[in-house]
Amino acid sequence: MESVIDIRPFKIDDAEHVRDLFVRVNRLLAPPPMKLAFEDYIAASLREEIDQIDSYYGRKLGGFWVAVEGEKVVGMFGLEPSSIDAMELRRMYVEPDARRQGIARRMLGFAEDECRRRNRFRMDLSTSELQGDALLLYRNAGYQLVREEVAIAASNKTLGGGIRRFHFTKLL
Repeated sequence: MESVIDIRPFKIDDAEHVRDLFVRVNRLLAPPPMKLAFEDYIAASLREEIDQIDSYYGRKLGGFWVAVEGEKVVGMFGLEPSSIDAMELRRMYVEPDARRQGIARRMLGFAEDECRRRNRFRMDLSTSELQGDALLLYRNAGYQLVREEVAIAASNKTLGGGIRRFHFTKLL
């Protein structure tokens, strides 16, 4: 029997699950020589964004959603304005044992629909060279590569440390 995945707005009761998913996925992405840098990035992202989702995305006039199977959070993503006519997809993660089931594709479609609902007809996003499945998903969904960079400085949007980042956009 196929499971039902619902996408709904983040609730405060989701905070612990979202935090755990963020930490686990980022630790799985960390190449061994960069484990310490990833821990620093995780700590900064928790402090600046993940542990204050309502206020962070509220301040930015964005939103944050979770994909749930029953009561279990199996995915998450946020949107924040990147310009007057565009939104940026942020923090799209899927529970590792729930991957390859179309959850990321559904969340991406939901995010695109939300952009349209907000009269933002472009969606921007970025990912790193460490996330090959995400790169493939975005390319297959019609996103165009607009910039590639080697991120040196860390922020709540990137680890830095010389990781190659890919920036995409799509007209909706």
